[in-house]
Amino acid sequence: MGIDFPVPFTKMSGAGNDFIIIDHRLPLIPEADQPRFAKQVCRRMFSAGADGLILLEDSAVADFRWRFYNGDGSVAEMCGNGARCAARFAYAKGIAGSRMSFETLAGIIEAEICSDDDSVRSPFSHPWSGRHSGVPAVRLRMTDPFDFRTDLPVILDGQEKALSFVNSGVPHAVLFVEDEEDIPLREWGRIVRFHPLFQPAGTNVNFVRKVAENTIRVRTYERGVEDETMACGTGAVASAIFAAIKGLVRSPVAVDTSGGDRLTILFDLQDGPQAENVFLQGPARIIYEGNLTAESLL
Repeated sequence: MGIDFPVPFTKMSGAGNDFIIIDHRLPLIPEADQPRFAKQVCRRMFSAGADGLILLEDSAVADFRWRFYNGDGSVAEMCGNGARCAARFAYAKGIAGSRMSFETLAGIIEAEICSDDDSVRSPFSHPWSGRHSGVPAVRLRMTDPFDFRTDLPVILDGQEKALSFVNSGVPHAVLFVEDEEDIPLREWGRIVRFHPLFQPAGTNVNFVRKVAENTIRVRTYERGVEDETMACGTGAVASAIFAAIKGLVRSPVAVDTSGGDRLTILFDLQDGPQAENVFLQGPARIIYEGNLTAESLL
C-alpha cells in the first residue's frame, strides 16, 4: 500500500457503534487501497479495531464529504451513528461549525451539535472538563426513507415471519418480536441479511419490541460487520417508523440500544406509508486519538 505512515486518527463511539475517523482533506490513503486498509485497521485485537472507517474529505457543495467503509472493507451509503461521530469530529477539528452539512452516498446530511441542555452526562467527575463532563448530543436531519415494503414472508426456525423493509439511508429489515433477548440473533440475522428478497445488496436486520410508551428496544444485525452491533442509527430510524406505522408509538420515539444508550427519532408519518422530516439524535463520544503505524496492517 502506498500509505505514508504514521496516520493520525481519532477513535469515536456513537451509542456503542465505534469508528476510526481520519481527517483526509490532505489525502493519506490512495483510493484503491482504502477498502483493504479499512478491513485491516478495523480488526479487533490485531489492530485499532472498529465497526467502520470514516474518511473526511473536501467538498464543493457542503462542509465536507465522507467516505464510509464497514469493518469488512465494503462501502456503506450511510450510517447514522457514524454520521453523528463525523459531525462532532468535524466540529472539534474546526472543519465545520456547530451546524453543518456533509456529503454521503445517501445524499447530503445536515447535522447540529446540540446545546449543553441536550448533552449526555457522564457518571464520573472530571475536574479538567470544565463545568461538567457532558457528552454533546448530535442531531442529524436524515434523508427521507424510501422503498417501504411490508408483510415480507421469511422462514425462521421453521415458521413464517412477516418482515418489513425500508431504505433509511441503507437497507433495513424490521421484525417485531416478543422477547428480543430470547432469539438466535446471529442465526436469524444471517438468514434475513442474505435472503433472496433483499439481494443483491443484502440488508441489515432489526429485532424490535415495545418496552414503554413511545419507547422501543432494538437489537441489530449489521451488514458489513456480520454480527450484532451495540447500536445502529439508521436501524433505529427504520424500527421507530415501522413501530409508528403499526400504531405502537408516535414521534418522538425513544430507542434503547444493545449498548445501553438511548437514541431519539423524530419524524412526520404520512400515508403511503411515507416518513418526512426525519431526525436522529444521540451521543457521539471521543474515546482517544493516536497514530496508526504500518504494523496496524500486519
